Amino acid sequence: MTSVRDGLVTVLDVRPPEEYAQGHVAGALNIPLDQLQARLQDLPPDREVVAYCRGPWCVLSFEAVARLREAGFSARRLRDGWPEWQRAELSVASD
Repeated sequence: MTSVRDGLVTVLDVRPPEEYAQGHVAGALNIPLDQLQARLQDLPPDREVVAYCRGPWCVLSFEAVARLREAGFSARRLRDGWPEWQRAELSVASD
């Protein structure tokens, strides 16, 4: 994702920390949905946020985008989720 490398967007993984540690989009920030409100200050306010979770039907990313927009962020969801990213053999990381 060129936009991530260029610092144009912040990729946000809203899955639980255990899932994030097993693998995530390279460069993604992990803020689980239940912590999002308390950690909004961890997100750069001048960058679009692209949220993802477990797949295209995972409600976590939909909810995260709604909360981010309500807080004034420019936000959208990644069309697919972590499993699709992995299958496409895109840039991944693990902790």
